[in-house]
Amino acid sequence: MSEAALIYSTWPDGDTAAQAASILLEEKLIACANIFPAGRSIYVWEGEVKDEAETVMLVKTTAGRAGPVRDRLLALHPYDTPCVLGIHLKRTQSSPAFTHWIRETVGG
Repeated sequence: MSEAALIYSTWPDGDTAAQAASILLEEKLIACANIFPAGRSIYVWEGEVKDEAETVMLVKTTAGRAGPVRDRLLALHPYDTPCVLGIHLKRTQSSPAFTHWIRETVGG
């Protein structure tokens, strides 16, 4: 298991994602957030196919803070059932210098 964690989430728009990212940064839960506002989600919700614009956000944190980050994202999110997914990282596939920076930034 890597000491770093990546969490993927989708948001209704870039401003909402940026507000959540700013809070996570202020609370030192994440080292970085990447926000991609030109996303498109096609999915089934309550038996209907939906096709909507969404913003994708990836946040980088430590493995130890992944749970608190998930919980905070769920609390900040405007959706009833938000997409918040932790992505398993392997130490051998990660940059040691970058994961060191993440640990230093979030204090873990």
